[in-house]
Amino acid sequence: MSEPRTVVLGPGEGETLVNAVGGSVTFKARTSDTGGSMAVLETTVPPGEGPPLHLHANEDEVIYVLEGDLQFRAGADLHPAPSGAFVFIPRGLHHTWRNVGDRPARLLIVFTPSGMERFFELFAARAARPGDRSAFAATGREVGMQVVGPPLADE
Repeated sequence: MSEPRTVVLGPGEGETLVNAVGGSVTFKARTSDTGGSMAVLETTVPPGEGPPLHLHANEDEVIYVLEGDLQFRAGADLHPAPSGAFVFIPRGLHHTWRNVGDRPARLLIVFTPSGMERFFELFAARAARPGDRSAFAATGREVGMQVVGPPLADE
């Protein structure tokens, strides 16, 4: 594992890939930047979109809503998450979210420890189309993420 280093990126900077649920993912800090302590990304999510219900075996997840209006499911609980909302999801807890607004949402997501950036890299490299649930689940299994239910849009 490499030593952590200082990372300073301006707005819009970082490597950008297609998000598995539509929109984009821009990496702000990766495993190689943080010595494995965390991965940080900014993502945009189209209206109505969000991931299937899933859990991470190895990572805690923090989501900060920069712009937009989301709804989160964490375990059995459903929460509104407007712009400025903070969500902490401990590893092993099933969760999902959905952009319930009429404009793209923008989120800052932190995974600790790092490693989840591999999911987004693999999904994009396979040229899987956003919203492809079988590709989402198969790619997730490779990185310790398990799909356990449908997206909020299907509930």
